[in-house]
Amino acid sequence: MNVEPANAYIEFHELLEAYFRCRKNKRRTHNALAFELDYEAKLVTLWNEINDGTYRPGKSIAFIVNKPVKREIFAADFKDRIVHHLIISKLNPLFEQLFIFDSYACRTGKGTLFGIKRLERFIRRASANYSRDAYVLKLDIRGFFMHINVEILHAKLMEFIHSRYVGADKELLMSLTKVVLFNNPSQNCVIKGAKSGWDGLPPDKSLFYSPVNCGLPIGNLSSQVFANFYLNGFDHFIKKNCDIKFYGRYVDDFVLVHQDGQYLRSLIPVIRSYLLRELGLALHPNKIYLQRYEKGVAYLGVVIKPGRVYVGRRIKANFYRSIQQHNHLLAEFGKGKPDILARQSFQSSMNSYLGIMGHHNTYRLRKSMVSKNVQGWWRFAHVNGGVTKFVLKP
Repeated sequence: MNVEPANAYIEFHELLEAYFRCRKNKRRTHNALAFELDYEAKLVTLWNEINDGTYRPGKSIAFIVNKPVKREIFAADFKDRIVHHLIISKLNPLFEQLFIFDSYACRTGKGTLFGIKRLERFIRRASANYSRDAYVLKLDIRGFFMHINVEILHAKLMEFIHSRYVGADKELLMSLTKVVLFNNPSQNCVIKGAKSGWDGLPPDKSLFYSPVNCGLPIGNLSSQVFANFYLNGFDHFIKKNCDIKFYGRYVDDFVLVHQDGQYLRSLIPVIRSYLLRELGLALHPNKIYLQRYEKGVAYLGVVIKPGRVYVGRRIKANFYRSIQQHNHLLAEFGKGKPDILARQSFQSSMNSYLGIMGHHNTYRLRKSMVSKNVQGWWRFAHVNGGVTKFVLKP
């Protein structure tokens, strides 16, 4: 049997495939366009750096976004995004074998809508189709991404890759993963916008204030997937050790459904102890929710009640704000016709919100929001009868 050397190279076609995946949704960004000008030569250089062990991440761009909530984002350099895609493409198939069915973030075929439907199903089954008592416990981890212990995560990842990855490039993959994992972009970044943008952002939501050897930057594909992996042991602990059949998690927002409310209450200190002891994480003290299912539960932007789902206040407020912004933009054109980019922006924004809301019991809300608040745009667009889609007029 021929055995390849343990330090076998990563193949160039793997990096090329990672590049195409990376640029799929980022092709119009400045970094992506700059890289594309001479992408073949740049990929060869990156490939050589990866294989000879000299690859080091470049500068990230740090900025603040305010929707859906205020968050700090670190946008990695485009070549570093390619590396993230390369690593995740190699590890994701193995992660999928390990993850529980009901973790929803950053997984193909899942996401927020899937998580909402699963919680609806949990409540129906636990309550025997709303005919008996059932309770929902919803918990949240305080400053999750900023308090992930990188050393604990690294040890778990190295053990996982060593035991499950069978590629000849195992050692190189482990080394590359370590480089990405221990890169702290807050120490090598360019701040976009005014520093006052950080005003009001709690320190436990900023990488600039994370404890030593803690924190993953929000904005990287690798951070999202590694965060899922970091909580995988916790997921199995809840399912097996705590004997919870109805459990789901989206990032650090997780729910448990059970017929016995007192049993769920007894699990709170157990969960708190496990998170602190095993992962160095803490439950958010102001985000512990335990109620009978009839009272409704807010989860992933909606409110779930027996037999129906409503969108939450944040989505409604953001939709209203978006309408007002586009109304203001239209007013700047006066009696003239807005250009095609302005019209497409209006259509895209409206249809995004209508699409999200269309999955739930929101027909009256959609009709009211559109009819009462959209102003002037009717000369250039119309909405279909179900109030789910705006179409631009010729």
